Amino acid sequence: MAMTGRFTGHHAFMLKLHLQVIDQLTAAIEELSSQIEVVIEPFRGQLRLLITIPGVSEQIAVVIIAETGADMSKFPTAGHLASWAGICPGHHQSAQVNQKARTRPGNSYLKGALGQAAMSSMQVHDTFLQDRHHRLKPRIGGLKTIVALEHSILRSIWHMLVSNQPYRELGAGYHQRRHPQNVLRRITRQAQELGYAAHFEPLPKTA
Repeated sequence: MAMTGRFTGHHAFMLKLHLQVIDQLTAAIEELSSQIEVVIEPFRGQLRLLITIPGVSEQIAVVIIAETGADMSKFPTAGHLASWAGICPGHHQSAQVNQKARTRPGNSYLKGALGQAAMSSMQVHDTFLQDRHHRLKPRIGGLKTIVALEHSILRSIWHMLVSNQPYRELGAGYHQRRHPQNVLRRITRQAQELGYAAHFEPLPKTA
């Protein structure tokens, strides 16, 4: 169906200006992209490492390298990096009671990139990060869970760049395998709430 309406010379003039702006921005983006490829070339090895993390795309990895310099010698530990980035939640102490506080201000560009990585990692199945999301969200809510994932990703980045090793996937169920007693206590408590008693015996080891 043909559209009807008024399209005057003024509209044509404004449309021409808008199209010119779009062309200028497109050309600028292409020029910047070419320059990024040149600047990132010395960090190609670190880039290949970072994109092994679930949720970290090449664009996100470029931002991480740009904001940290990929130089972990400035940060004695992964915790120092997280604190500098503003991904490590602070604590206040009052009357000998520790109270959780908001994350400290940090590098907004790095935090934005890590936020994108965290949200993307939730969609990658059978991974430690997705499993961490499923475990934490019911307890602490969506926003705090994203910060926790950002923190996990950033700590992994520190270890990977220090050791020059790719991401080591721990897999879904890592915490359950590492702390089985916590899982059994939770199941026991849930059974008791339903009016049942639960008892567990380890399976005999097969030869």
